[in-house]
Amino acid sequence: MKIAVFSDTHDNIWKIDKALVRADEAEVIIHCGDLCSPFVVKHFGEAAAGRPIHVVWGNNDGDIQMISQVAESYPEFRFYGILAEFRAGGIRIAVNHYPEIARALAGTGDYDLVCYGHDHARFSGLIGKCRLLNPGELMGMMGPSTFALVDSATLDVEFIEVD
Repeated sequence: MKIAVFSDTHDNIWKIDKALVRADEAEVIIHCGDLCSPFVVKHFGEAAAGRPIHVVWGNNDGDIQMISQVAESYPEFRFYGILAEFRAGGIRIAVNHYPEIARALAGTGDYDLVCYGHDHARFSGLIGKCRLLNPGELMGMMGPSTFALVDSATLDVEFIEVD
């Protein structure tokens, strides 16, 4: 199973729309925080086409109440607060916005994949048998706009750059 991992979209709907087209092979979508505004939910919700979207809050998510209300129109959305823990594609996954928390989660041995964002720096590495992943920023402020595709069978990661 392919899993698309996004973070730090920061309202860049133009990059979001391009990225979601490129992520059409993914069966699951993860967002590691900083969606930012309620209107971003509509872009993810319409592109999801029934695929689950697992979302944690970041430090720049503005109107959490309104984001949650808009998401009620899209049953695919699953908001977890600051930490998501779930299974997809036969693997154990944790998602958080912050790198230091993600590293600690990966070090527990309880997960196969731990995803995070916040520092806008794409990263993929192993801590024990756990894949630790930051898909990079989709907003494109500090570097290229990227997201990641993860193969749940192998935990291989492909970074996709969105122009």
